[in-house]
Amino acid sequence: MDKLKIAIARGATCSGCEIEFVDINERLLDVLGIADIVYAPTLMDIKHKDVEAMPDKSIDICLYNGAVRLEESEYEAKLLAKKSKIMVAFGSCAYTGGIPGLANITNRQKIFETVYRDTASTENPDFVVPQTKCEVSGYELTLPELFDEGVKLLDDVVEVDYYLPGCPPLVGQINTLLDVVINWVGGKGELPPKGTVIASSKTLCEECNREKKENMRIQKIYRPHEIEIDPEKCLMEQGIICLGPATRGGCGAKCINDGNMPCRGCGGPTAAVLDQGGSILSAIASVLNITDSESTVTDEEIEKMVSQIVDPLGTFYRFGLPASLLKRKVTEKVV
Repeated sequence: MDKLKIAIARGATCSGCEIEFVDINERLLDVLGIADIVYAPTLMDIKHKDVEAMPDKSIDICLYNGAVRLEESEYEAKLLAKKSKIMVAFGSCAYTGGIPGLANITNRQKIFETVYRDTASTENPDFVVPQTKCEVSGYELTLPELFDEGVKLLDDVVEVDYYLPGCPPLVGQINTLLDVVINWVGGKGELPPKGTVIASSKTLCEECNREKKENMRIQKIYRPHEIEIDPEKCLMEQGIICLGPATRGGCGAKCINDGNMPCRGCGGPTAAVLDQGGSILSAIASVLNITDSESTVTDEEIEKMVSQIVDPLGTFYRFGLPASLLKRKVTEKVV
């Protein structure tokens, strides 16, 4: 068969997803034997004009990692969607917003004020901030616009075929996706239904091998550094907030099983969860014993227990604020 054509694009990202693609190790040689990477700004010097010259749907699969934060990223996503047969939201940032999605608690003006005026290391009395256009020595220089309305998901701007969650997606998930595409191109298999999430349909709790009590109750919430964590017992039972009950599995619960640290939710919600943050809030309320109809806990005691949660929004929506029912904090719109 003809070689596959792969594009690896990025938006607002740390590029960890691209590094994880390299981590498929020796299989990368197998992939390069049957595929050409035709677009990957991290790896090669290629411009938008080069992609614009490609025939529509000439790229077999585009792995787009990162959230859509800039005008340029939105243009690139739309361009690659036009040129690609399969568009994949590759990693948490493209899928649910990821860490960049926490920018949705503010707006462009506040970001500029913090970065270019208010930090101790910045000396900028005239409050000069980036402009989309300016003239220097007779030349017009341009910068992409930073969206004031916040971070967008990939499927906010283009039609996405498949989602690969994780920060970053694990090698096993990447290999599963590659197998599906390779078999499809070679006529040996069918593609999964459009919209499929390449991960487990179960919660991460079901992949966790820790001992769990039937009806656990806790009296205090701890941060991981505040106690010595028992590697055999459920983290929630020890008072540590873990997003495993509301998070899609498929990663093997590596943070918990291998790192002795709680799940932070990078796998996104399962299909049964309407809002990941709301779901974990409900789970925490149940272990704090404040949702039981027979509970004698007073409002003051509830407030005291809930106040133990440091940074609730960053805890419950660390990887998924733009994909949540909240989407963003209401701020004054900058015209």
